[in-house]
Amino acid sequence: MDIKDFIPIIAQEMGLQEEQVRNTLDLLNGGATIPFISRYRKEATGSLDEVQIEQIQTRYARLMEMEKRRAAIIDSVREQGKLNPELEAKFQQAVSMSELEDLYLPYRPKRKTRASVAVERGLEPLAKILSRQENIDMQKTVRPFVNPDKDVPDADAALAGARDILAERLSENTQLRAMLRHTFQQHSRITSKQVKDKVDEGEKFRIYYNASEFLPKAPSHRVLAMLRGEEEGILRLTIAPDEEKTLSAIRRKLIRNNSNSAEQLWMAAQDAYKRLLQPQMETEMRKLYKEKADTEAIKVFVDNLRQLLMAAPLGQVTTLAIDPGFRTGCKVVILDPQGQLLYNETIYPHPPVAQYKLASDKLKRLVLQYKVDAIAIGNGTAGRETEKFVKFIPFEREVKAYMVNESGASVYSASPVAREEFPNYDVTVRGAVSIGRRLMDPLAELVKIDPKAIGVGQYQHDVNQKRLQESLEKTVESCVNQVGVELNTASKELLSYVSGVGPALAQNIVTYRNEHGPFNSREELKQVPRFGAKAFEQAAGFLRIRNAQNPLDGSAVHPESYAVVERMAARCGCDVPQLMKNADLRKQIVLEEFITDKVGLPTLTDIRRELEKPGRDPRTSFEMFEFDKNVHKMEDLQPGMELPGIVTNVTNFGCFVDVGVHQDGLIHVSKLSDRRVSHPSEVVHVNQKVTVRVLGVELDRKRINLALVGE
Repeated sequence: MDIKDFIPIIAQEMGLQEEQVRNTLDLLNGGATIPFISRYRKEATGSLDEVQIEQIQTRYARLMEMEKRRAAIIDSVREQGKLNPELEAKFQQAVSMSELEDLYLPYRPKRKTRASVAVERGLEPLAKILSRQENIDMQKTVRPFVNPDKDVPDADAALAGARDILAERLSENTQLRAMLRHTFQQHSRITSKQVKDKVDEGEKFRIYYNASEFLPKAPSHRVLAMLRGEEEGILRLTIAPDEEKTLSAIRRKLIRNNSNSAEQLWMAAQDAYKRLLQPQMETEMRKLYKEKADTEAIKVFVDNLRQLLMAAPLGQVTTLAIDPGFRTGCKVVILDPQGQLLYNETIYPHPPVAQYKLASDKLKRLVLQYKVDAIAIGNGTAGRETEKFVKFIPFEREVKAYMVNESGASVYSASPVAREEFPNYDVTVRGAVSIGRRLMDPLAELVKIDPKAIGVGQYQHDVNQKRLQESLEKTVESCVNQVGVELNTASKELLSYVSGVGPALAQNIVTYRNEHGPFNSREELKQVPRFGAKAFEQAAGFLRIRNAQNPLDGSAVHPESYAVVERMAARCGCDVPQLMKNADLRKQIVLEEFITDKVGLPTLTDIRRELEKPGRDPRTSFEMFEFDKNVHKMEDLQPGMELPGIVTNVTNFGCFVDVGVHQDGLIHVSKLSDRRVSHPSEVVHVNQKVTVRVLGVELDRKRINLALVGE
């Protein structure tokens, strides 16, 4: 099949026009990125969003994979000399991978089996006789097949061998397999038992020691938990529908009468199910539901990561950042508005050193000397204690303190990226810098950390790691391009996620910037080594230059559309800068007058919106947040308390909330809302500020049970 053959399939499945799918695939196969297509090729795709474009890309890849497998199967059967037009037509008409593999099963090269041994012993004709389900003289029919020289000493051995042949043929029957696959998909239960010699291990899997539930309805996190328990040798799992009902269905399908031959066939069918089909179908179900659970878990991770990356930035302000600690002290750094390190020092305001006055005086001096606008305090060990200490200091200029989620900061501080950026500083300084930068611009800092280290996943180590990594990287790319990147200040890590750039070109941009100074225009990007026309097309619209000579270089208007804006300005009797500053002039623009065969209304609408607020940041405005001043540790919590908190992670079974006691509390999904919700993300999202009620505190197990207030 050619690409044109896939277009109707994808269009029908997604409810799209074939032209939308065709143009999207042409763009993707031509090297265009999803963010670029979504933002700058709306006319071609009919304004498809990133999700729809990715779905087209994924489905196309799977269809291509199936075509490669189809071709390999046909070649294999042809080499065996068993391919005929009818069989080839069946292979070509198969619409799913499982159907294709079922058709291939009888022709798949096999190791020696009980059936192949029986065939070698000359028992295949007997198997064919039995398959007719006729009443026969069994002794007379079987007698010619008894041959001690071929290890067939008697009639029972002959019948057993014939049944082995029948069992294998039944296990390869496409219709029977299709029926059983449907039964397993729709009616299986997943059952877990504790492994007897692991009685003293696996406490965390206790709830699964004797568990059973309807597999199609089993939540993905429980499926992944049971699979992990099996992987660790704690649990033994089985996946199957009710055996008696399944065998009854098989009998109804296969057995036509009560003849003695039919009884032999039925014995073979039961053997085929228990020995061959049931294990094969269970393996398929494990794979199928593992993939479904992976998909759900990856979606949870992706949604959480997107919300974390798109968290509101405080902005470019001089920041004092503190990585708190007790015994080792609090590492203090000063960052300029661009996030560059200006100063670092360690203070010891907490026991055992407890230099409270000295630490206070140092912070007062630093805030005044560097004209600090904001103080960022990591929320890890000693975080709340440091926050309390800072808020009691009488600073001589107005400065606000913010608690910052430092998850992953330690990973960054020990990474090659951090070592390259700060080769002369230790991990504590790097960690404090990361905390400060995360307050100023979460997205720009978090792209330096492996998303899996940020702490917003669900069973992230159990899912397919390749799929997870690909999904997370696409999410980071989507967020970076949605926000846009300041060309003259962005790190190479941030630049590498820009559409069409990647790590190598990102390094070239930074090297060029270091050697030649700040970029004055987007056009200057073409001077960067290996930054060709294709890269410029894909990247230019997402790279911004603040205060550039051409104000459009600081906007999301793509350079390919600059001429359109110039025509708009000319029509209004002004230049481009005046058009961007004057709302009355922009109201004179009649978009329909600028439609061409290449530029349609969707692009023109985006251009007008961008002219109103050039380079607008899609992220929300920053909001101040404070924990309860009377709560600093778990011992301070009492049932019934209502407290402010921040959602740190959303999972299928609920969400985790930081209430400022160094241990997140759990709001079970049943405590999120009075109404029934299918997923917690319907109610809350990562970084959301909420009010919670304390339901219970288990100090010994470090568990806090919460309920959402006011949903």
